[in-house]
Amino acid sequence: MDTNVSAEIQRDDSDREEQLKAFDNTKAGTKGLVDSGIDTLPNIFIRSLDEVSGNCNIHTANLRVPLIDLSGLEKDENRNRIIEEIRYASEKWGFFQVINHGIPFDVLDKMLKGIHMFHDQDSKVKKELYSQERKQVVYNSNYDLYKSKAANWSGSLVVNQFYTGHLDSEMIPPICRDAILDHTKHVLNLGTILLELLSLALGLRPDYLKEMECDKGWVYLWHYYPPCPQPELTLGIAKHCDSSFLTVLLQDQIGGLQVRYGDQWVDVQPIPGALVINIGDLLQMISNDRFRSVWHRVRANRVGPRVSAAFLFTGVTTSQKVYAPIKDLISEENPPIYREFTIGEFFVNFFSRSLVEDRNKYFMIDYSEVRN
Repeated sequence: MDTNVSAEIQRDDSDREEQLKAFDNTKAGTKGLVDSGIDTLPNIFIRSLDEVSGNCNIHTANLRVPLIDLSGLEKDENRNRIIEEIRYASEKWGFFQVINHGIPFDVLDKMLKGIHMFHDQDSKVKKELYSQERKQVVYNSNYDLYKSKAANWSGSLVVNQFYTGHLDSEMIPPICRDAILDHTKHVLNLGTILLELLSLALGLRPDYLKEMECDKGWVYLWHYYPPCPQPELTLGIAKHCDSSFLTVLLQDQIGGLQVRYGDQWVDVQPIPGALVINIGDLLQMISNDRFRSVWHRVRANRVGPRVSAAFLFTGVTTSQKVYAPIKDLISEENPPIYREFTIGEFFVNFFSRSLVEDRNKYFMIDYSEVRN
């Protein structure tokens, strides 16, 4: 990165808009700032103390995100236990970790190495993919750069087929193409299993969520969190909920992911070979708030880089399928909380707002207006 550009991003007297444009125009992201040798955090990344601390209790020594062993699913006693554990985790936490999920360790290791290989390659190659536009394959740092109050200390390779339901594999960068295609095949298989278990946990038939096309359309996010010179002033990713039915996350062993539980931020401790599963906004809406999509974030760290791969089952934006709270889950005593919507409408709303905004409110039924 040009040292003059780096200085412009860090200038205290320059306009925030100018700093954002200077950062965006480098097309090098936060890694580019680190590679330029900065030792002071630019203003565009600085957050309030309350936001960084979360303005809540972070003493969480006795709290652990549920860990669920998926082995022995073919046995009724194990299956029933797993369904109950998933029901509890989805209703109370919105998050859980799974082990013995069927994805080989070497596939997971190949994924993490692939993330490093992509982000550590020559910046000229990544700049060719850099854009703030919504494309099937794109590299950027902060998709909501010009909407958020402060930028996140991270960068991402985004690969998706949620616009059309299809993706030409040749569009994926060659340096990580095999890792993405191999891991995607395994995650799609795991997604089918998880959606079946989630259906049963809701008291529905096993194929219910799959028939609702919750496994159609996905977004793959390869996150890279470089070491931060002043991690106490910013966040790797600010608190947010996922815009998905379901998210399957692979994280490395550095740590930093936290989930909001009550008035506390709880660390999602890295476990070798485990995957982190969380309920997304879309599943919360169609379950009529039975399952919870909860705030989570990633803390910045002097140690790094930290990497993770998030696979979001999103539905397809061009589909005309109409979603709403599942009829079997509503009644006179438990009326629908959300109105009907399409995946396309959901994501138009998503991209019109910053990451930290509560997007589900837009789809809530206002019963005061209905009565009037």
